[in-house]
Formats: sequence, C-alpha cells, structure tokens
Amino acid sequence: MPNIKIMLVDDHQIVRDGIKALLESLDNVQVIGEASNAKELLEKLSFSKPDIIVTDISMPDISGIELTKIINEKEEFSGIKVLILSMFTNEDFIFNAIKAGAKGYLPKNTTRRELFEAVNTIYNGDEYFSESISNIILKSYVKKAQSEDQTDKKESLSIRETEILKHFAQSMSNQEIADKLFISIRTVESHKNHIMQKLELKSTVDLIKFAIKNKIVEI
Repeated sequence: MPNIKIMLVDDHQIVRDGIKALLESLDNVQVIGEASNAKELLEKLSFSKPDIIVTDISMPDISGIELTKIINEKEEFSGIKVLILSMFTNEDFIFNAIKAGAKGYLPKNTTRRELFEAVNTIYNGDEYFSESISNIILKSYVKKAQSEDQTDKKESLSIRETEILKHFAQSMSNQEIADKLFISIRTVESHKNHIMQKLELKSTVDLIKFAIKNKIVEI
C-alpha cells in the first residue's frame, strides 16, 4: 500500500494536532509537515513535497482558496492536490475553492471515516466532496438551471407579449389592456393564450408570479 504524504495548514495548533492524530492512525498516511499559515507552507514546499495538502480557508495572511490557486498555477507544485477542510460551507466558498483547483471539500465536523475516504479518493486521482457539500453543489446547480430556463422562456416572448404580460401582472382587465393598446379584446385574449403556452403556465396567477420573478413588473 502506498504511503500518502500529507501537509496540514491551519492557524490553530489544536486543530492540526487533532487532524494529524486521525490521519496518522492510518497505515498508509504520513504527515510530513505542518504550517500555521500559507506563507509558512510555501516555504516548506521548497524542500518537501506532499501528495496532498489539507488546508483551512480562513487564515491570517493568504486564504486557503488563494493558496489552492497558487498550488495549482505554479509548475513546481505540479502533482500536489488540495483538500479543503473548513467550517465555511456556503456555496460561494465551495465554488471558489473548486474554481481555484481544490480536489475535495469537507466541513470541519466531518467524520473520521469520511476524512480517510477523502484522502484516499483524492490520492487515487478522483475528487471528493462530503454529502453535505455535494448537496449544496447540487441545489446550486438546480437553482441555476431553473433560472436559466426562466430566462430562456422570458426571451421567447415578443415585445408585444411582454407588454401584455406586464399589464396582466398590474391587474389590468382584458378590456383595459385592449383600450390602452388600441387592440380588440379578442386579440388580447389570443396573446394571453400564446404567452401561457410559451411559458408553460396554467393560470393568471402563474403569469403574475412569472412577471414578478423575472422583473417584468415591480411590486
């Protein structure tokens, strides 16, 4: 079984001690260095190269995300993988870490089993995100996909349809819309039906919700 060399970066000694004790209970893991901040780690990397860096995000000088970016951009650090272990679990931190090149992300309340699994998975060339982090990523993706779908639907409307939708959302009647736009009530109703078909909506209430959500009308 290969010996996985790890360096720890966290500005709290007690945290590093705890992680080190957990990792070194594995037969195939060796913690070859520790650092209390990113600058200290970068100095140590000049003479010792780990397979994986386990780092926090919040540190006094360079953040863990910036550190991840440096590790992934510099040729001399080629092959070193970064695992984020942080109390920050909102989607901005997660996606910024992924963009910076992190191969894994765990919350600090992770289990011993999950930490071991993450280290081995990342060492073997795959990415690892805890279940809670994966759920945040999935929810963000679904939210973005739904938003893009709404935008596509909005852009499918003609200028006239958008205008009529706006008037509907402002609680104007068919007759009021017809009078305002100098068209017949029948034409207004026809436009309304086309709008509902395009947007895949079933009621006037849905039309109003769509208009508000897509800022066609202000409330």
